[in-house]
Amino acid sequence: MPEFAWRAAQSDGQLIEGRSQAAAADAVLRQLRERGLTPLKVENAAATAAVMVGGRARRVDKGPVGRTDVLAFTSELSIMLRAGLALDNALRVLIEMTAKPRVQQLLQGVLEDVKGGAPFSRALAKHDALFGDFYINMVRSGEASGQMSEVLERLVAHMERVRSLRESVVSATLYPAILLGVAVLSLVGMLGFVVPQFEKLFKGMGDALPWPTRIVMALGQGFRHNGLAIAIGAAVLGWLAWRWLRSPTGRAWWQTRVLALPVVGPLLYKYELTLFSRSLGTLLGNGVPLLTGLHIATETVGNTKLRAPLAKMAPLVKEGARMVRAMEATGVFEPLAINLIRVGEETGRIGPMMNELADVLDREVETGIKRALTLLEPILILVLGALIAAIIVSILLGILSINDLAA
Repeated sequence: MPEFAWRAAQSDGQLIEGRSQAAAADAVLRQLRERGLTPLKVENAAATAAVMVGGRARRVDKGPVGRTDVLAFTSELSIMLRAGLALDNALRVLIEMTAKPRVQQLLQGVLEDVKGGAPFSRALAKHDALFGDFYINMVRSGEASGQMSEVLERLVAHMERVRSLRESVVSATLYPAILLGVAVLSLVGMLGFVVPQFEKLFKGMGDALPWPTRIVMALGQGFRHNGLAIAIGAAVLGWLAWRWLRSPTGRAWWQTRVLALPVVGPLLYKYELTLFSRSLGTLLGNGVPLLTGLHIATETVGNTKLRAPLAKMAPLVKEGARMVRAMEATGVFEPLAINLIRVGEETGRIGPMMNELADVLDREVETGIKRALTLLEPILILVLGALIAAIIVSILLGILSINDLAA
């Protein structure tokens, strides 16, 4: 029978560790709950290869607190609150569990504020740059309803879906980026190392060489003699472009242009609307007022050109307009979205309908990415093949011209 190493929290927040023999991990979890403990970690002892520090497996990470850390401790906090631990005890357990010093400092500050009598949402609001209005308002709604563990669980589900959507977009662009990089390196290799090998062969021919061969040889000489300067210049230009695109003016210019691209634009458009719909649906489903939810959900949209029309919805609703009318006034929603929200408004289920809309848009984004990749990959391969073929043909033309002169 296999042996499992486990870690659990007592009702007072103290952590204890041990080992148990059982047929499966589920049996160990059941045993721990019967003893009144909150299981935090159960793993096969034979498969554990972590280095033990002070009796606890720990890997120190000195990086900054990121979205992954927020998602991790939100999930763990939800589990502990659902198991019956008090908020301060759960925070103590989280501080003991984490191996990241900056996360420990963050949680320690939140714990001290909570112990001092501040609501959990107010303690988190001191770090609004990290958590954001969406997270803080979700926590505030959990405090108001007395269902903090359930709200945190929904918050974790929302964060998981948003992360999954982002990762699918990043993963989809990874292969084309690698393919483009290989194409550039192949061209640099051909022009910088292969083409110069034919200089001696074509030396002294002058205008007798075909013009494609002369162009390729000139490019090869340029890469050979000024390769370092070209690389430094390209790096400097790339860095300046990156800095400009991070400025408000550059960001606005890029966000306007990218939406106008034939394939990428519609995908990015639907991706941003997915974030807006998912955020608004989650907020409304947890009791956040519509006006507050509209303000917060609008801020989750990264594209400023798309955020501007969405920002008009809250003032229209505040003036008494129906949600459907406000959506129509923006001019960014398709008829399907408007009809879904019309049904939600008539049935009093705007929040669930916004989540349904987010699911529809999410599927459309994934399908669009797959179609775009199906189209983009062969195009990149064909362009790369055509460029390399052009270099080879130009060299062959030069060789043929030598044969003609010799004849």
